[in-house]
Amino acid sequence: MVKSPATDSNALPEERQQRILERLRTEGRVVAAELAQAFEVSEDSIRRDLRELAAMGLCKRVYGGALLPAVTLTPLKQRRNEHSARKEALARKAAALVQAGQTLLIDAGSTNAAIAAALPRDARLTVITNAPHIAQVLLDREGFDVLLIGGRIDTTIGGATGSQAVDQVRRVRADLCFPGACAIDAAHGLWGFDSEESLFKRAMIEASDETVVVATDDKLGAVAAHQVAELARVQHLVVEHSADKSIRAAFTARGVAVHRAEATPG
Repeated sequence: MVKSPATDSNALPEERQQRILERLRTEGRVVAAELAQAFEVSEDSIRRDLRELAAMGLCKRVYGGALLPAVTLTPLKQRRNEHSARKEALARKAAALVQAGQTLLIDAGSTNAAIAAALPRDARLTVITNAPHIAQVLLDREGFDVLLIGGRIDTTIGGATGSQAVDQVRRVRADLCFPGACAIDAAHGLWGFDSEESLFKRAMIEASDETVVVATDDKLGAVAAHQVAELARVQHLVVEHSADKSIRAAFTARGVAVHRAEATPG
């Protein structure tokens, strides 16, 4: 039997580490025993590879394998002005999925604020949101029916979370929802950093016919602590033009419609 390059036990450590890293970026996590079998080397060799990748900041070692480095959430006030051109490109692609007369559930977040700003004002849209800043974006534009979900406002997230907000969102019905993406991968679905925030996102998805996840490159295959939903609950994924082809293919293979934003300068 001819061995494929991915399972060639004669591969140099540097080549093997690159392939491990590619798998890690696609799947979000790797298991040492599975890698040892795939590459036909000892688990000690794989553990050494993972230690070296971790030393370079390319993965996080955990018992039995490795994860991608965790992404940390910075306060909304700081995120609003970061990578604005990239977020606007994503927003234009996401807004193109919206149809006239629909009811939308839009989560808090700087990218979602860009989506609100990109929505067509003459489409008779109803927007339900837990984020005061998104409600204000729409009120400033006119032409929208806006329902604001109330409750305790988390200043880092920029929106209401907790039992009151979850109870309110469970009492509405939406055509599309846009939950903020903290981390998403093709194998394990959508994840969040905060338990209450993740519960709210889950309630959004349950209250909606379809889910659109809009993710910058750093969210693809990233790691977060709380699962929001399995990938089967996500119908659309909007990614940056620069999103890795293999990552896009992994989502497509799982039945998710992947929409690639236009390229941005620089």
